[in-house]
Amino acid sequence: MHRYNEPSRGRVTDEMYYSTEKNDHGLPYNPYKSIVVPRPIGWITTLDRHGNVNLAPFSQFNNLGYDPPYVMFSASHKVGAVTRKDTVSNIIETGEFVCNMATYDLRDAVARSAEISDPDVNELEALGLTPAEPQFVKPPRVAESPVHLECKFYTTLILPGYAATNTTHVVVGQVVGVHIDDGAFTPDGKIDVARLRPLARMGYQDYASIDEVFEIAPQGKNAAELIAGMGGEAKGKRTE
Repeated sequence: MHRYNEPSRGRVTDEMYYSTEKNDHGLPYNPYKSIVVPRPIGWITTLDRHGNVNLAPFSQFNNLGYDPPYVMFSASHKVGAVTRKDTVSNIIETGEFVCNMATYDLRDAVARSAEISDPDVNELEALGLTPAEPQFVKPPRVAESPVHLECKFYTTLILPGYAATNTTHVVVGQVVGVHIDDGAFTPDGKIDVARLRPLARMGYQDYASIDEVFEIAPQGKNAAELIAGMGGEAKGKRTE
């Protein structure tokens, strides 16, 4: 751990910094995962080549674009092994997956699903969850979740780690279908995020959920364009 001590250059003396190559922060816990927060959780269902169901949460997860929409998540290697996690292998081999919204009400099931590593165990059955039929892909949806994104595999990116077990596989999928529970909307037709309370990962063993939402409306001459972009108004694929 280092501290700035250069007042003439505007450096403050009550700020630490460290090199990620040396990981010399000197703290009892690595602070990095508590910096990029909150992180949405992709609670992902897949099938292996034999049709076995897998359900696992991933906190390096987010959307990419909206017309068409894509999602991405990343996963390191299995703990204690230099092999891909089952979810990544299943998606690469079968080309499909479903993202189920992780919510505060489902927090225990989300956490417990991360603890099952046996590929022959169906996490939905083990956790007492209900499979729901998909529309465009084969992996089941989690019926208890209020929102589902059916996805087709698009590409992967491999990021090397300083150790082989920290190799990161980034998976990108195109969202081809969206399911939203009828009770998930506000009276004016927006998703009621504060009521659904989506679950998010922080650092350490900490989680958070969204229970407060506020609006900051764009202003100025480009307000209309900014509003359209922030809202993600899509036109969809044209065939004519």
